[in-house]
Amino acid sequence: MGAIFEAIQLKLTEAFRPSRLEIEDDSARHAGHAGAGHGGESHFNVVIEAPAFAGQGKVARQRMVYRALALELAGPVHALSVKALAPGES
Repeated sequence: MGAIFEAIQLKLTEAFRPSRLEIEDDSARHAGHAGAGHGGESHFNVVIEAPAFAGQGKVARQRMVYRALALELAGPVHALSVKALAPGES
């Protein structure tokens, strides 16, 4: 786990207190593509389950996550795939 991975984990944990949080650094699969960093940590997949997402639509949930990770998305993170769930959803 690198510094960006850890920052994502910390920020999402603090912002949402998730019951489930899975973060995958998918950068190796994008090596050579635009935006791919030399040291990785440029492409991530996130699955997060938290009560904060209850009653929110898919786009609103993604915006909530993007807001929490604004600094990372403005810099080192080129792509972020988000699956945000309310408790009990799959």
